[in-house]
Amino acid sequence: MGYSIGEIARALGAEAAGDAGIEIARAAEPADAGPDDLALAMSPKYAEALGQGEARAAMLWEGADWQALGLKAAIFAPRPRRAMAGLTAMMDPGQEFPEGIHPTAVIDPSAELGEGVSVGPLAVIGPGARIGAGSVIGPQCHVGARAVLGAGAFLREMVSIGARVRIGARFVAQPGARIGSDGFSFVTPEESAVEVARKTMGETGGARPQAWMRIHSLGAVVIGDDVEVGANACIDSGTIRATELGDGCKLDNLVHVGHNVRAGRDCLFAGQTGISGSVEIGNHVVMGGQCGVADNTFIGDGVIVAGGTKILSNVPAGRVMMGYPAVRMDQHTEIYKAQRRLPRLMRDLDALKKAVFKSRSSD
Repeated sequence: MGYSIGEIARALGAEAAGDAGIEIARAAEPADAGPDDLALAMSPKYAEALGQGEARAAMLWEGADWQALGLKAAIFAPRPRRAMAGLTAMMDPGQEFPEGIHPTAVIDPSAELGEGVSVGPLAVIGPGARIGAGSVIGPQCHVGARAVLGAGAFLREMVSIGARVRIGARFVAQPGARIGSDGFSFVTPEESAVEVARKTMGETGGARPQAWMRIHSLGAVVIGDDVEVGANACIDSGTIRATELGDGCKLDNLVHVGHNVRAGRDCLFAGQTGISGSVEIGNHVVMGGQCGVADNTFIGDGVIVAGGTKILSNVPAGRVMMGYPAVRMDQHTEIYKAQRRLPRLMRDLDALKKAVFKSRSSD
């Protein structure tokens, strides 16, 4: 299904110029765009690439001379990434899972499915589970006993929702996401070497080797509305109380959220970030890829954590953190600059030592 330039502009709340009736079938990069494509050239650096394609229309930066670029129509995007969000939502054909209940799905008689729920091949829905209206349960998904999914949930292939998990409306889970796995919580009969090392900051105290005993997960997971969880991400159940994610949180692929974590609303965790057990996270916190957070720490509202950062202690609200161990980004930059100077400083120090030694020898 295509859209006219006028329809796209109105949907995005953007300004259009030229022939608003041109029909657009796809979005494309400037050099690859054909006559029926909307070329995405939202910065002047893409202007040259427009000449390599055959686009009649493009989404451009504010103030661009669309006629000089050889176009018949243009849409102007003052905030390009926001325009991309709206445009891609319009153009997304979806996964096109079949509607209805597939004959190979296994649904417990006590489960409750809302109006218009689709369940794909080999999916399993456990006893007492409740699925909100308009939800899509993809192929080979599992929804555990007494789990609750709000309206409009969309589970891609092979998603697992554990028993007693409660999730709000419009939840999205990418392939292989696991919600409600057991927490990684173990204890030894006597004080372990790990416990001693944490107390002493480096000594094991001669603690004897012991077998690990599981601490079972009696809690579950509670997730708010409009949350998205990436492929192969894992959220552990709480030990006694539930692990919690607030409204609007977005988790990238391979993110791990440990047991008892509580995160506020609209947090963003990029790929391979690992959050240890019992971490308290405020609202609007952003973590770049491969961040790590030590257990039982606190991260305040609005904190931004650069990729690869390791948080080992509490972070006040509003901080921008970087490094291992994490420090303020401006402080980390100064530390990095100082490290870069070390070889030169060492050469200068060696030269100074030689000069002092030579001066003393001549005396």
